[in-house]
Amino acid sequence: MSSPHQMHTSEAFHYSAKGNIKVTNRIMVVEDEELIKDMIVLALEEEGYEATAVTDGCTVLEYLTSSGSNSGETTFDLLVLDLMLPQINGLDICRLLRYQGNSIPILILSAKGSETDRVLGLEVGADDYLTKPFSMRELVARCRALIRRQRFATSPEPALEYKDIIMYPRECRVLVRSKEVNLSPKEFRLLELFMSYTRRVWSREQLLDQVWGPDFVGDSKTVDVHIRWLREKLELDPSHPEYIVTIRGFGYRFG
Repeated sequence: MSSPHQMHTSEAFHYSAKGNIKVTNRIMVVEDEELIKDMIVLALEEEGYEATAVTDGCTVLEYLTSSGSNSGETTFDLLVLDLMLPQINGLDICRLLRYQGNSIPILILSAKGSETDRVLGLEVGADDYLTKPFSMRELVARCRALIRRQRFATSPEPALEYKDIIMYPRECRVLVRSKEVNLSPKEFRLLELFMSYTRRVWSREQLLDQVWGPDFVGDSKTVDVHIRWLREKLELDPSHPEYIVTIRGFGYRFG
């Protein structure tokens, strides 16, 4: 079996985005039908992706199995995988990649569209399943969704930090002086807004609109009550606040 660097053009085809389109992600397309392969690559290329197309199961494994990845081969953000392939079928490729711990998102393409076939494909490790014939618009949309989902899942938790306060918005978690504090949903939203715009002065009406919503019916003193509760959980001395400061005649400022 030849290495990917030694493959002839009949075995693997490398395509990159043309013109002013910026390449943002790399996708491997595994499809042995020339017409379908070329159409998929063209559709992905037009959306700004860089595609590497291969036509058999052994070649894709050379790129993506542990030995290949450790030898410095280019990494990919998505695998578009036909099931009916020469040498090794798509289901076995899925099983092997997942067994080896490879978490690359996999979109299966197959002419078999029964519920049993789809369930089997997902159970062996695929992330999505698209039945032939399909539109190129749907294919590209599914590719984009899988890449976005993977990026979100692997990206570090974005934290908001100010002095001794650290907020993890995705986890709805707040640490104050290294200790976790419990906030109500409104308190959490208030603090998130404050920490997202430090030093900005907010009027009571603006805070009501942002946190309670424009349809809120009630007294603006609701804001004052929640600010007091929030200070009690954040401040060392709530009567002399360090974080949430009152700006007389205007409203509140964080920091």
